[in-house]
Amino acid sequence: MSLLAPQSSTHRRGFLGRLGAGTLAMMGIAAIDPRTLGAEAMLSPGMGVDDWLNGITGTYRQFFDAVSVNEGFPFSFAMTFMNTIGETYKVPDKDITAVVGLRHFAIPLAFNDSIWAKYKLGEMLKINDPVTKAPALRNPYAYAKEGELLFPGMAFEKIQARGAMFTVCNVALTVLSGLAAPQAGLSKEAAKADWLAGMFKGVNVVPSGVFAVNRAQKKGCTYCFAG
Repeated sequence: MSLLAPQSSTHRRGFLGRLGAGTLAMMGIAAIDPRTLGAEAMLSPGMGVDDWLNGITGTYRQFFDAVSVNEGFPFSFAMTFMNTIGETYKVPDKDITAVVGLRHFAIPLAFNDSIWAKYKLGEMLKINDPVTKAPALRNPYAYAKEGELLFPGMAFEKIQARGAMFTVCNVALTVLSGLAAPQAGLSKEAAKADWLAGMFKGVNVVPSGVFAVNRAQKKGCTYCFAG
C-alpha cells in the first residue's frame, strides 16, 4: 500500500473511472490491437525485446514491482536490498542486481522535471512535492537536493550508478501520455514521443509491466511488491 496519502484507493478508483471505454475510444486506444503496444517499435535496430535481461548478472537478483510513486519507496526498497545484501554477505554492488519495474501509476518516476512540469503530472496523479506540499512540478525522487529525501541514496541516479535497472510499462506509457496530451496541446502520438524523449537514460521500455515481471523471474529474480 502506498504511504502517500493523496494516492488513496478512492483517488485511484476515480482516476480509473476516467479511463472508461468512452475515454479510451476518444484516445484511439480501445480499437488498438494490444500487440501493437509492444515496445519492439522503440528498440534500436538489431535489439530484441528481451535484450534488457542481459543486464541481470548479479548473484543476488530481485525485481521490485511498483504500481504507484509511493513517495519514491520503489527506489528506496532497491537501495535497501543492495545495502543489506552487500553488508550481510560482504559482496560488491556488481554481484547484486536490483530491477525496479515501473508500471501503472508508477511510471512518472522514470521522467525528468520537464515532463512533470509540462504535463502537470503531480496534479494529474495527485502526487505532492515533499518540499512544497503542492502538486509536484518536478520529479522529487531524482537529482534531489541534499536533505530533500528520507534516504539520500534512494534517488534514481544514485541507485542507477550502483547498477540498478529500470523498466517502464509501454501500455501505461501509451495510456497516460495520451490522457495528458491535451494539457500540452499535443496529439497522443506527439505526447508519447515527448515522454519518451524525457525519459531518463538507461530506462528500458517493455511491452507491459507484467511482461517484465515474468521475464525477470525467468532470469532468476525474486519478486518484491514495491507499492
